[in-house]
Amino acid sequence: METSVLVINCGSSSIKYALVPKDPSRPRLSGLAERLGNGDARLKGTDSHGESFEQALAGADHARALEAILERLEGRLPVAVGHRIVHGGERFTRAALIDDEVVAAIEQTVALAPLHNPANLTGLAATRRLFPDLPQVAVFDTAFHQSLPPRAYRYALPESLYREHGIRRYGFHGTSHAYVSRRADALSGLEGGGWLTAHLGNGCSACAVWKGQSLDTSMGLTPLEGLVMGTRSGDVDPGLHAHLSRQLGWSLERIDEVLNRESGLLGLSGLTNDMRELEAAEADGHPGATLAIEVFCYRIAKSLAALSCALPRLDGLAFTGGIGENSSLVRERVTALLPHFGLQLNRTVNSETIRGKEGRIDAGGRQLWVIPTDEEGQIATETRQRLEEAAA
Repeated sequence: METSVLVINCGSSSIKYALVPKDPSRPRLSGLAERLGNGDARLKGTDSHGESFEQALAGADHARALEAILERLEGRLPVAVGHRIVHGGERFTRAALIDDEVVAAIEQTVALAPLHNPANLTGLAATRRLFPDLPQVAVFDTAFHQSLPPRAYRYALPESLYREHGIRRYGFHGTSHAYVSRRADALSGLEGGGWLTAHLGNGCSACAVWKGQSLDTSMGLTPLEGLVMGTRSGDVDPGLHAHLSRQLGWSLERIDEVLNRESGLLGLSGLTNDMRELEAAEADGHPGATLAIEVFCYRIAKSLAALSCALPRLDGLAFTGGIGENSSLVRERVTALLPHFGLQLNRTVNSETIRGKEGRIDAGGRQLWVIPTDEEGQIATETRQRLEEAAA
């Protein structure tokens, strides 16, 4: 009997999918439908034999792409569909079994995530039409952070902005921080340890986790707050918007575009948002690459130090995400900035730890881990848990 969950992550012009078996020894079917709505739309991925495929989907919309994905499941009908939904506001503190009421509640959060939730809803609607008899579950990026106390999630703004408009810190990358912190508990043998987790990719965030609960995180109302990222600025002076408007005559739309798409590693280096390319350029003496890496690592360390205030006890730090898993240089520089935390890096082990491999990289003292994230697996797990609770 098939026990797999189909995990769907819809963007405005893409669908990332994975068929996740309950038995981890069974192969996953996974892939990406991209450039939807365009003449060069395509579906690419891997089959159960680990073989890669690519299929043209010229002009396909989300519904047609989902039909093509279904054909690639090799006859394995999932027991449920788990959807990644970026923003659940304050309504959703956990995964939710999808019905019309839940859909309506997600629609009400569109103003909080205008670039993400509409795309998530498009995929959700198409999947419900394609699989009308399958239970479907929404898993929210923000839900893991709903355990933040008011001192961590409130901005120092008038009360009415929070009460009437929901202006507060929500946090993101929740499924990744949940998975990595729980995996750190399991690997370390600790029962609910105190962890700092650093999800470092094109998007970056850090989190303080105590006994499996998020107590603070670096992202806020939007995914722009916090760390320096690939093309996002992270924290800037709140007065920057007014300054750019007065001095340069920039519109809010232009300022938003610069902060989200032209800043971060790309803006600092003037070269690229790819850490691999920046490390190579730094080795060749490029000053912009050096600056970008130094600011990136310093801001991570600064955020981790601040987030440690939320923890009753710090047991260690776990790196994840494309940069966190791959860049031994970033891991070394971040830990070097936190010597007073008792973090001692084993440089040899650190340099040998590569993406896809779990590894403990400390030389004693507090624990340092590299833990490849598994957001699809976490979504599948939460989907199964929600269905079991509904059936109980």
